[in-house]
This record gives sequence, structure tokens and C-alpha cells, in this order.
Amino acid sequence: MCMVTFGASAQMLTIDQCRDMALQHNKDKQSAQLTTHQAQLTVESTKALFLPDFSFVGFGLYDTAKGSMSYGLTGLKQGLTQAVMGGVQTGVLTPQLGQWMGQVGAAMPDQLGIDYKVGFVYSGSLVMKQPLYMGGKIRTGLEMSKMGVKMAEQNERMTDAEVIQSVNEAYANCVKAKELQTVAERYKVLLQELEKNVQSAIRHGLKIKNDETKVQVKLNEVELQIRRAENAQRLAIMNLCHITGQPLTSQLTVSSEYPVVDDASTLATADVMQRPEYALLDYKAQMAAQQVKMAKADMLPQVALLAKYGYSHGVKLNDEHLLDGLDFAAGVTVSVPIYHFGERQNKVKIAKAKQLQAEVERDNKAELMQLEIARAANNLDEARLEVELSERSLSQAEENMRLSRQQYDAGVEPLSDYLESQAMWQKAYQTKVDAHFQLYLSSVAYMKACGRLVE
Repeated sequence: MCMVTFGASAQMLTIDQCRDMALQHNKDKQSAQLTTHQAQLTVESTKALFLPDFSFVGFGLYDTAKGSMSYGLTGLKQGLTQAVMGGVQTGVLTPQLGQWMGQVGAAMPDQLGIDYKVGFVYSGSLVMKQPLYMGGKIRTGLEMSKMGVKMAEQNERMTDAEVIQSVNEAYANCVKAKELQTVAERYKVLLQELEKNVQSAIRHGLKIKNDETKVQVKLNEVELQIRRAENAQRLAIMNLCHITGQPLTSQLTVSSEYPVVDDASTLATADVMQRPEYALLDYKAQMAAQQVKMAKADMLPQVALLAKYGYSHGVKLNDEHLLDGLDFAAGVTVSVPIYHFGERQNKVKIAKAKQLQAEVERDNKAELMQLEIARAANNLDEARLEVELSERSLSQAEENMRLSRQQYDAGVEPLSDYLESQAMWQKAYQTKVDAHFQLYLSSVAYMKACGRLVE
């Protein structure tokens, strides 16, 4: 029952399935996605700066200040009386109108008094501020935020490439461990067959006991090799579970062959500009150029429209409120920088220096990436040659072992030479497995160096 359960829980995975699982569960990938989301929200936040800004402003004050003011009106009354009399005499005013104006002047008090009291003053207003011209600062900020999104996307590409490279290496290790276990088991079968033949020859007096001991020593060695191969395969599976986000106790099985490696003709399509690392450096240089515009914007005028609508209450004059009702106000604010002792000019120079530094860094890293591509191409070419030589060596080792077996059976070759030919065959087989393993990893490294591991 345990064996049936074990077999039922095992899952055969392809390399594409492992990549998808790793990209879904990898923590670095999730962090990169959150960074991209933050950059997208920054773009939306920057766009909002083009629109009006509404806010509510409230004000409250209590002040005990109060007092009174008086103004003398005697001179005004005398001047009015003389003017009326002169107007009547000259005919400018009719006698009836002059009489009425005289009565009005006589009714005026000699003193005019004003009593005031501050008391409790409060107001509440809805304020609107609309930027009209900020020296290009908002537009530049929008361009920078859009570049931030592109940089986050390239960083996500770079993270994907690292995850895919890790899962490819883990998958290849599983295949390699499985193949090495197969090599050890095939070598064990050869030794067991040889042991039976030697024991039969000893019973018939054709061989000595020492030959059986030599074979048993080799069997003991291969038993240890099988155990090591089993442990290596178990650890490789656990590592693959870890990278793909599965429990370490999951029963995963992989194919016995590596995925197909592209042709050598792909070497001619290498382009350093396809790499996300280069794109990040290029966007960094463009971002530095935008910083120069941002520094220049501080030297330009800034214009904004202001408007408010609200209610004000307070300040009594002769027991009547001076402020008591709704009011509206609008205006324009203009800020023109004049002179700051070279502070803003130096900021522009600093921004230009940083832009030049970013461009130099981009060009320098591009050359290093080109060298990395050339090195990866050489490694891939050498790995292909190593695979061809290892397959040729394995074929030669198999032929050598076959001839040695014939000579041993004919009694013209000692057992030690036959055992050595079997060991050479095993070593050649292991070399072939290592060569195919290295070829696959070299192809993955080359695709990553070219920026084609993730589209």
C-alpha cells in the first residue's frame, strides 16, 4: 500500500512546467511585481498634478479686543450750510431744495461715534488651486514616472531570467543525478554478470579464488556509487521542489533527457541591447537627463490660479456684524526666481554631471556585457565539442570493453585488464553525462547573456 501511494503521488514535470511553477511562487518575482505596481501608481499620482487641487480651509479666533472711535462733524455742517446758501443765491438750487438740504445739515450730529468689538471670528472656505505653468516640472515628473514603470518592468524581466536560470540548473541536476544512477546500475549489472562467470570458472578449476575477490571489490565500490547517486538525486529533487515553491517532501519526477539545445547558428543573433541590464542602464541615463530638466524648472516662473468660496462671520461695528455671509475670491499667483547666489545654477550643473556619469556607466557596462556574451559563446562552443568527443570516447570504450571481454573469455587477457576496460567504459559514460549537462547549462547561460531567456 505504501508503494502504491508513493507511485500515485509522484508527478512527472517538464522543464516548462517547472519554470511556470517557479515564476508563480518565487518571492523575488513577487517583489518585482509589487515594484512595478508601485511605479504604475506613481504615474497615476503624477497625472493628478495637472488637475485642480481642492481643499477645505477653516479658521476660528476669539479676541477680547474692543473700543470706540469718534469723528467731529462741525466743520462739515458749516461747509454744507454755506454751500446751500451759495447755491440758492446763485440759482443753482431752488429755495425748496435749499431749505430741505439745510434741514438735513441741521439734523447732523456734532460728533460721529463708532464702537467695535472683535469677539469670536470664524470662517470656512472651499479653496481651489490650479497650476497653470510650473516651469515644466509636472510634465517632466510624468515622464520620469513613466520611465520608472519601464525600469520596473525590465527589473522584472531580469528577475525572471535569474529564476529561470536557477530552475533550469535545478532541473538539469535532477536529470544528471538520474543518469549517473543509471550508469552505476548498468556497471553493477556488468560486474554481477562477470562475478557469475568467474564463480563458474572457479568451480571448474579454470580460475583462481583471487579473481572473484577482485570482482567483489569492484562490486563494493559500485554499491557506494549507487548510494551516492540515489542521495544526489534525492537532494536534487528537494532543491527543485524548493525553487518551484513545492513542499520539500513532494514526489516529483523529471524526464531522463535534457531539453533540446539550439543550433550554433544562434550565436550570430547576440545583441547586448536585448539584455534587461542594458535597458536598465539606458533608462537610468534617460532619467538623469530628465533630472536636468527638473533642475532647470526651478529657475523658471511658476503661475497658478487660486479661487475660494466660503462663509465668514465676526467683528461687530456698532452692534452690527461686519462679516456675516458668503463670499467669493479669485486670483493668480506668480513666482519668478531672481537671484539665489548660484544655488540653482549649481544644481543644474550637478544634474548634468550625473547624466554624463550615467551615460559613461552604461557604455562601460555594455562593453563588459559584450565580453560576457563572447565568453558564454565560447563556453557553449566548447561544450558542444566536449559532447561530440565524449560520445566518441564512449563508443571507443564500448568497443574496447567488447574486445577485452572476448580476449578474457579466450583466456589470453587477465581479469585485471578486463576490469580496467569496464572502469574505462563507466568513466567515459559519466563524462558523456557531464558533457551533456554542461552543454545544457552553457546554452542557458548564453541565452541569458544575450537577453533572450525572457522575451
